[in-house]
Amino acid sequence: MFFVKNIAAPKNIFISTKGKPFFMCIMSEKQKRTLTKTFYKFKKTKTMKAKIIIRLSAILIAVIGIGTAGCKKDSNNTDTSSLQQLSKDEVAMQAATDVVLNDANTILSGGSKKSLETLPCNVTVDSSSIVGDTITYSITFNGLNCSGTHNRVGHVTVKRNVNTPWSQAGTKVFVHLDNLVITKVSSGKSLTLNGNKTWENVSGHVLAELGGNVTSIVHKITGSVQATFDDGTTRTWLIARQRTFTGTIGNMVVTEEGFGSADGYSNLVVWGTNRHGELFYTQITQPVSFRQSCGWDPCSGIKVHQIPSDSKSATITFGYDDNNNLVTGSNCPTRYKVDWQKGTHSGTIYLQLP
Repeated sequence: MFFVKNIAAPKNIFISTKGKPFFMCIMSEKQKRTLTKTFYKFKKTKTMKAKIIIRLSAILIAVIGIGTAGCKKDSNNTDTSSLQQLSKDEVAMQAATDVVLNDANTILSGGSKKSLETLPCNVTVDSSSIVGDTITYSITFNGLNCSGTHNRVGHVTVKRNVNTPWSQAGTKVFVHLDNLVITKVSSGKSLTLNGNKTWENVSGHVLAELGGNVTSIVHKITGSVQATFDDGTTRTWLIARQRTFTGTIGNMVVTEEGFGSADGYSNLVVWGTNRHGELFYTQITQPVSFRQSCGWDPCSGIKVHQIPSDSKSATITFGYDDNNNLVTGSNCPTRYKVDWQKGTHSGTIYLQLP
């Protein structure tokens, strides 16, 4: 015989051990009373006591089997792997593309001549190609970025009107990514990016002006990009992202919002096909902030991933630490929370920032 001590559980299951009640899961009150009477009726003799122990053991095994099946958490029965992968891919791809945009922003902010004096690390630029009214920046990446967080290898072309400086409000540039491989140093994971983006300086000004008379700078980015992962799978997505820069150089904060719409969804930041071939939509329901002091990791805000073909979704809340608590003050997050739902099943998990 075995004994169970100090266990609190629901009152709709009853098993008696040594004359003390032990509650588990699904037994009715009537069944509970019947089992109790049976136990006390036969416990007077050693022989019958042995029999009742055998009977109770059999009942206990059956009840545990039924109770376990009826009390399983949704997360034990539901495959959430594609939702988890989607959230990881989204964070990783945004980090990779932002590395490129930040470097391109540095080059554009310098102008056609000074750009050669203010290059990001391990980058070469030919900014002398002018055809008609278009200036083309041919940018080659071959090594680590200046912060040492990402290795970049590949080519990017940026075009703008030669008579419209990047600092002017409403200026648009056209960015082409050509087999650009971005590898995150800490994880060793790589993405190969191909695609086209249109990048607009909505507010005007350049980042170097932040902190003085300029308190914020707003950019909008649209376009489509294909990412190829280490395992050879690909993902194609459309982009409608607004980025607002505040703070000062070296201590900037970027707040991101989505302004796209498609198939009845609004506030979309990205949408398209994930690496599992599923059509997805990602909305920003609370602006997401990225702090330069935290390596541009997402520090707060909420995104929602929708995969309607499989009736599943995930709400991503950024800004958690290793103990799954929200970070406070200037502390940097290491995790994010995923509240997932698939049909009538739901659950919560915490994932490490990629």
